[in-house]
Amino acid sequence: MDLVNHLTDKLLFAVPKKGRLYQKAIQLLEGADIQFHRSNRLDIAISTNLPVALVFLPAADIPRFVGEGRCTLGITGIDQVAESQVDVQNILDLGFGSCKLQIQVPAKGDISDPKQLIGKNIVTSFVNLADEYFRKLEGKAAGEPLATKIKYVGGSVEAAVALGVADAIVDLVESGETMRAAGLKPITTLLSTSAHLIGSTAHSNYADVADKIVARISGVLAATKYVLCTYNAPRDGLDALLKITPGRRAATVTPLEHGDWVAISSMVEKKSIADIMDRLSAAGAKDIIVFQISNCRV
Repeated sequence: MDLVNHLTDKLLFAVPKKGRLYQKAIQLLEGADIQFHRSNRLDIAISTNLPVALVFLPAADIPRFVGEGRCTLGITGIDQVAESQVDVQNILDLGFGSCKLQIQVPAKGDISDPKQLIGKNIVTSFVNLADEYFRKLEGKAAGEPLATKIKYVGGSVEAAVALGVADAIVDLVESGETMRAAGLKPITTLLSTSAHLIGSTAHSNYADVADKIVARISGVLAATKYVLCTYNAPRDGLDALLKITPGRRAATVTPLEHGDWVAISSMVEKKSIADIMDRLSAAGAKDIIVFQISNCRV
């Protein structure tokens, strides 16, 4: 297969090729019905049902490919977008891959304030964000030399302190277990991050395809966040019940054969459904049923 020719009429969609974001991104694409088969030897997969080619890249490279217009859409951490310092559209927070970019220091040491690190050695793979933070901390303008020495390390950053390479690290932390195992503790958070859908600011010939993908992914996200709650209720209690389940825009109210009763359907946040069912029941609602939503458009 001549991939070059196959890519000329496709929207290019950059996806993390491995790591903490890969599996979630794949599940999201499946939920959006972007069908494809990825060969083990290729980092490009052609969609079988849309004019789309998935390009599997390191998460750190995706902002640049999208920012330079090489790819129209991409999925990566917002930390990588901030670190890359490129201009992209921040389209959607995808709600997974949540973690924090933190300064971590020896747990048994005497450092508790970032100001104590001025003039010391910092190791990180986020050199731009670390430089920006310590530049503000030192009160240095762009271009002025920093007293703090920031060194790049691509992996196993948490080992740098134990090996004597650094006095502190700046790295992503999810649960904190790895850092605690390495004898480290956080003293400040530079950035809270999660996976985002980003888009190129350059003109694209595939704007309609991009809009379709964004709508599909938005639907998948809404489906994971909401459930459909239906119930029957006396008409004279309708005002109070609709305050409990107003819906995203409005609830659907349908008359029943029993003239004094109505059926009500409303999208409700999944995390609140148990409390909402209790309140509905107390307000006179009957036959309360909750349905899972597999996909939707909102």
